[in-house]
Amino acid sequence: QVQLVESGGGLVQAGGSLTLSCLASGNIFRFNAMRWYRQAPGKQRELVGTITSGGSTYYAGSVKGRFTISRNNARNTVYLQMNSLKPEDTAVYYCNANNANDYWGQGTQVTVSS
Repeated sequence: QVQLVESGGGLVQAGGSLTLSCLASGNIFRFNAMRWYRQAPGKQRELVGTITSGGSTYYAGSVKGRFTISRNNARNTVYLQMNSLKPEDTAVYYCNANNANDYWGQGTQVTVSS
């Protein structure tokens, strides 16, 4: 059973930074890709960014240039570095891993105050 545990969320002022972590149970090389999603109150869950097993990264237009996804294979961890945060970045952030199945973490709350 795959487990993903997110951490690092919190309250930050606009313009600030946070780094989220997603710790996977086991080797993250078995996943084709790992992704970060977010869901704001009353809105649909949206894709924030992707990192493939080969290390390629892709970002939603709303976060491109501000957010960076990286991975530490030795630690089975994927990170989401978030800079220049805006109030509209407020959401619950979820980690997702994909191979033949989709796996989700429980989410971590990020709140950006204006």
